[in-house]
Amino acid sequence: MSEQETGLSESLEDYLETILALEKENKVARVKDIAEMMGVLRGSVSGALKSLGEKGLVNYEPYSFITLTPKGEAIAKEIHRRHEVIHDFLANVLQLDPEEAQETACRMEHTMNRAAVDRLVKFIEYIHYCPRTGRDWIEAFVGFYSKTPPEPEQCQRCLKEWEDRRT
Repeated sequence: MSEQETGLSESLEDYLETILALEKENKVARVKDIAEMMGVLRGSVSGALKSLGEKGLVNYEPYSFITLTPKGEAIAKEIHRRHEVIHDFLANVLQLDPEEAQETACRMEHTMNRAAVDRLVKFIEYIHYCPRTGRDWIEAFVGFYSKTPPEPEQCQRCLKEWEDRRT
């Protein structure tokens, strides 16, 4: 989500997403676990949790467990949803390397506004459900970007095959 939409920096959004993941795994999060998962120092985690607590997004007291408030959970789930949709598109449609797709999705999830992500979700659904698209359409795209563009005759042949399948 964009900072304008949540009022949170990318870093604070990442903390919410991390806490959500830890809550799913352990029911609660601890400073130590958050620091380990994010690769940051415990002092950085404490500062972020204080800020998130002041915004009413986490329940946090020093030396205790951390949980998301209902508002924090809703924001974290939306951030996670965006990440998953973008990652799916990058990995399965654009065929990026999984690690590259993960890193790129993480960067994109913070900058894309809701309208852009929602449109991307609809596009991905379209690719998966429309009879004119699907797996063979994605494979044709992979062939298209990985070598020289096809000859016009090849495109006409593909279009004819698609029309034949429709009838």
